[in-house]
Amino acid sequence: MLYYESKARRAGFRCIAGVDEAGRGPLAGPVVAAALILKKTAFKNRIDDSKKLTPKSRLLAFNEILKKAWIGIGIVSEKIVDELNIHNATIMAMEKSISNLKIVPDCLLIDGNMKLARSCKKTCIVNGDSRSLSIACASIVAKVTRDNIMVSYHNKYPRYGFSKHKGYGTKEHLFSLKEHGPSPIHRKTFRPVSQSKPFRHFEKTKTHR
Repeated sequence: MLYYESKARRAGFRCIAGVDEAGRGPLAGPVVAAALILKKTAFKNRIDDSKKLTPKSRLLAFNEILKKAWIGIGIVSEKIVDELNIHNATIMAMEKSISNLKIVPDCLLIDGNMKLARSCKKTCIVNGDSRSLSIACASIVAKVTRDNIMVSYHNKYPRYGFSKHKGYGTKEHLFSLKEHGPSPIHRKTFRPVSQSKPFRHFEKTKTHR
């Protein structure tokens, strides 16, 4: 998975960042991007497209990546997703993640066909999270970061089960959406959210000690 990184190094680039996102498809929550420059390329844990890993494997890989890379995170809220559309919101999240890197990259390896407004060398790679180690690591970081955000939202809006489905349109989620209407973190421009009844205000569920 180092073909693109090696090719960039042979061309003279030294700070090569992989860029990927998590959360384009969900009905709720933010879109999160990660930009990542590897310090080391040898990993004990499996590194692959985050969607191909189990939650346990993903977390093990995530913890190892934190020790072996410089990382920048970009988060764009569901409100901005509704204002800009998911494509433009994803670009914004990716741009933010690159800006949040401690080291300025001279080459970007970007998952998919996202056109970023950066003056450095850019290579878009379809299915890059399965073909580039840097992008795969970025996909894992973005996914784990977003999942953690959705778990925190579950504590605030427990009726929707965000800790289980992370905002994706599962049967359980769609049933909750039909029963309660959209929450404040739902993407109002996404179907079936846009077709659901108005949100019914409710208090945060109290915890008993």
